[in-house]
Amino acid sequence: MKVHTCAHLLTLSALLAVGCHSPVDDAGSTVPETCEATPPVVAPQKTDILFVIDNSNSMQEEQQGIATELPAFVSALKAGSGVAQEFRVGVITTSVYQRLTITNGPDSIRSFPDQEGRLQPVKDEAGQPTAERFIESTDPLLLDKFQRLVAQGTTGSGQETPFEAVRLAVASPLAQQPLEEGGNAGFLRDGARLLVVVVSDEEDCSSMQRPPPVSLVQDTSVDACNRDADKLTPVEDYYKAFQGLYDGRGASREVLWATIGPVALSDKRAEQVTDTSGGKPAVRNADCPTSYGAGFRQSALAQAFDSTRANLDSICRSDYQQTLLGIAELATVAQSVDVVNLPDPRLAVVEVTRANGSVQTCTVANGDIRYEPSGEDRSARLFFLGPCLRRVGDTKVEVKVLCAG
Repeated sequence: MKVHTCAHLLTLSALLAVGCHSPVDDAGSTVPETCEATPPVVAPQKTDILFVIDNSNSMQEEQQGIATELPAFVSALKAGSGVAQEFRVGVITTSVYQRLTITNGPDSIRSFPDQEGRLQPVKDEAGQPTAERFIESTDPLLLDKFQRLVAQGTTGSGQETPFEAVRLAVASPLAQQPLEEGGNAGFLRDGARLLVVVVSDEEDCSSMQRPPPVSLVQDTSVDACNRDADKLTPVEDYYKAFQGLYDGRGASREVLWATIGPVALSDKRAEQVTDTSGGKPAVRNADCPTSYGAGFRQSALAQAFDSTRANLDSICRSDYQQTLLGIAELATVAQSVDVVNLPDPRLAVVEVTRANGSVQTCTVANGDIRYEPSGEDRSARLFFLGPCLRRVGDTKVEVKVLCAG
């Protein structure tokens, strides 16, 4: 039964006073007859953040630009939009393979065995790699380590494959292979969301096939990855692969995707032009002069995750502070929360405090929230729907229970 306006009241005695049916009387009811002193608890929001850094020879300034703005990004993550945040950060590169066609010669195919979706080591203050592969939000040296981790150098593949690098990073066998054996096991946590942040000045050239079907050419006026895009694995296939991720307990993993890539500064469009200003023709995005390629695939995958493209921005910006702040805001606003100590979902009342101070009241009974029961070793979860969808700027989320008394 829908409780309608009765659902906004906080006691069953008040519900009964206006003629509402009491769920206490239902057969097998778990609704408490008296109000309990311990309220439901909203668990900290767990997010595993995977940065995908382009380490080709044109990315030194961009890597430094990202590192410079990380303090604001980390602060925004910790602010949390009203829900406590528990996050960790790891970095992979865009280097998986490179196939190059040499004029009047055979193709050269190179692999990058120490990269290929593998979490890169955190370096110490002297620049030496350590055994650490990801950084916890509670680490007092989080910011320093993060800034060093973003600096992945410029000796990687000139054939950027961020989609394939992420697929390898989060799938078997790397996702189950121990860190000490070069795998990524332990990075993705049960019950955690995955946020992927791609940072690249070139088009994606990903394929699940080996050897790769697309070959780079020496002529910079030709974008082989766009020209031969029909040979690459479709963007839709990668989107489905990422949306089909599950954690170790069999629960669907919420995946967010953000891209700082070769799209237009003015309106995030993907449009290819041939730029001759440097004396040698080169393929660019129409409004991103330091890019290579127009970012059609990069834009398409970002838009598949967010039709508003709030998760997409241009690598050609002079600084990335606002871009990273926007990504942090998206990261902290989950459309679901874990709850414990909730005796009956029909009596859940969720109050979301908006940025302007107003309070949105949401109930299962009125269809504003959806309840997913707990499973083995995992908490119950409430999903926000319709007018109760969470927004950037929300300052508080509180769960209450209707009870007798």
